[in-house]
Amino acid sequence: MNAQANLHQERMLQEEVIDLRQYWRIVDRFKWRIAALSIAVTMITAMVVFSMTPRYQATATLMIEAEQAKALSIEEVYGLDSSRKEYFLTQFEILKSKRIAERVVTLMGLDSHPEFDPEQQEGGFSIRAMLPFLSQEEPLSEEEARQVKLQQVTEAFIERLSIAPVRNTQLVKITFESESPKLAADVANKVAEVYINSHLEAKLEMTQQATTWLNSRLDDLRTKLEESEARLQAFQEAEGLVDVEGVRGLGRQELNEITEQLLMARKELKQAASIRELVRMSGSDINALASLPEVLNHSVIQDVKRAEVEASRKVSELARRYGPKHPKMIAAEDQLESVQAKLHDEVRRLVAGIESEYQAALSNERSLQEELNATKAEYQVTSRKETRYQELKRDADVNRQLYNAFLTRFRETSETSDFEAANARLTDPAVAPRKPAKPKKALIVALAMVVSAMMGVMLAFLFEALNDGVRNPDDVESKLSQRMIGLLPWVEHQKDERLSLRTFFQSGQHQFSEAVRTLRTSLVLSHLEKPAKVISVTSSIPGEGKTTVSENLAFSLVQMEKVLLIDADMRRPSVGKDFGLPIYQPGLSNLIAGSASFDECVHRDENSGLDVIPAGAVPPNPQELLASPRFEQLLRELGEKYDRIILDTAPAQVVSDALVVSRVADSMLYVVKSDSTRQKVITDGIGRLLQVGAKIDGVVLNQVDTSSKSSGYGEYYGYYGGRYGYGAENAVVAEEAAKARAGKVEEKQPELA
Repeated sequence: MNAQANLHQERMLQEEVIDLRQYWRIVDRFKWRIAALSIAVTMITAMVVFSMTPRYQATATLMIEAEQAKALSIEEVYGLDSSRKEYFLTQFEILKSKRIAERVVTLMGLDSHPEFDPEQQEGGFSIRAMLPFLSQEEPLSEEEARQVKLQQVTEAFIERLSIAPVRNTQLVKITFESESPKLAADVANKVAEVYINSHLEAKLEMTQQATTWLNSRLDDLRTKLEESEARLQAFQEAEGLVDVEGVRGLGRQELNEITEQLLMARKELKQAASIRELVRMSGSDINALASLPEVLNHSVIQDVKRAEVEASRKVSELARRYGPKHPKMIAAEDQLESVQAKLHDEVRRLVAGIESEYQAALSNERSLQEELNATKAEYQVTSRKETRYQELKRDADVNRQLYNAFLTRFRETSETSDFEAANARLTDPAVAPRKPAKPKKALIVALAMVVSAMMGVMLAFLFEALNDGVRNPDDVESKLSQRMIGLLPWVEHQKDERLSLRTFFQSGQHQFSEAVRTLRTSLVLSHLEKPAKVISVTSSIPGEGKTTVSENLAFSLVQMEKVLLIDADMRRPSVGKDFGLPIYQPGLSNLIAGSASFDECVHRDENSGLDVIPAGAVPPNPQELLASPRFEQLLRELGEKYDRIILDTAPAQVVSDALVVSRVADSMLYVVKSDSTRQKVITDGIGRLLQVGAKIDGVVLNQVDTSSKSSGYGEYYGYYGGRYGYGAENAVVAEEAAKARAGKVEEKQPELA
């Protein structure tokens, strides 16, 4: 199990390694086919290319201005912004637009040019033309037909037109392709001219539209301005307003003054009210009234008080000096009483004045309040008039500003409407080219040769991948997991005929003969310890050369041993026919059935000394005869007379005869036709033999094409000798050993190098 695992791992590693020599062998094997394909494709391409009409390309360089000349800022009317990146991208798309193309086609009359007019071009194959009943469209009018034709010519024109901006510049390349060099240059220049003119026309049209719109708007704005100014004037006259701002300021000042006076009057009223309240609380007590601070603080009261104090002091001084009856004393007391009486009178007069002052203050406060209310009402009326005035004035001002702005823009647009500033200019006009741009004949032919060669190589690899046949010894080991015991080269012969029986002995077939001898040596050396007496040869299907291998292996063995060749393929026998035996010649079937003796069945080939037993009469039950004990007994008896017995059996995948024969065979050779039989068929056939215990020594790869130097088959011949020891010395060993067993020569020790 470990050995099998190691073998499987080694095989996987070998598969992972890329064998470049194998790829080279595939290319070498198909080289003539690849060359034929490449030459054929190259010739066809050359014929097509050299029959093509040359096409010329002319290029004009256009510079799109980023900063356009401006008389005034009219561009604001139609929204130009050349500083943005989208502006240039938009201009490039306009250059490629269908509108520009149609104008060029119309101006240059390309719709009637032979190169573009569908009616003047050679008609190609058309199914509708061949089968008119397929066309169910209604006939077009003359105008519709003209439009359809113009559209077709325009589409063809656009396909030949190329617009390529130069990176990081304001330049753009306008290239046109045509069969005429002059037409190519004229069209490229015309596209630039039409683009510039279309921009100017669009600008003029936009200016005219803006002028018309501004004019209509000016009329409306003028009417609105006049109406708003009339309303303002009517309001001023109706309200008698001269200076609204002055009137309102005067009213505000008057209102402030009255408010200040009212506040002062209220303050005085409050003071008078408090004094009046104190007086009322004191009642008619003169002394109490006189002690009031409001009374004491009065200047008259203070003067009387000072006089009273002076009189009292005088009375006090006279009392110390005079008696009560003294005239001075009496005079002083009278004076004191007079002062006190005056004080009482002044207090009463002052109290009466306080009430009057209170009433006056109250009346003043009420009067000022009424005046303030009237002033407020008048000020509010003035404010409402001012608000209405400002509203009418603002409406008039706005209408005046709008009218002035539109009037200014209208006059700018009108004055600059005849100023034509192009947004682009032609920096490098196109000239008629001298050499055609298409087709690049040499390049196309060279590419066709290279591509067709690459395609041929790819097809070769594809055929090789799809081919699951066995072609070389590596395939035998990798695909079939078997060793290759022999390899027979392809020998030239008629296709419907089999290989000549005597090819092995022909002097001109040295390679084939050596290959058969190599097979013989491999077989003999594979059984040195115990020689394989009965050797069975089979294949997967008919036609792989198992009979040829059997016959030639017998020819090579008979040179050293006594060999018997038996045709065990009793279903489609061919050995007897190859040796020229008649159909009625008794053979194996007769010998097993006991209807003929051995001498009657065996045939000696005088040229080679080989004994041959044909299949004999075709029995109805070949498999039963081969499976019978008499067949096994017959082989034992024949084994006593011959050194080798070669059995040519039926194909393993067609019938089961080979499986039956494998039970009595000491060795089995499995013949595979090179690059013919599918891998699965071969592996199934070998698998069936291995299941019944067949002793398969290896695979014989037949009809191998060794003509290619890169096929590597020459090295495989040496490979056999090096790997299995099939050199000259070992061949001598095998030959001498066989002769010694046959008793023809005395055994001798071989001399080995």
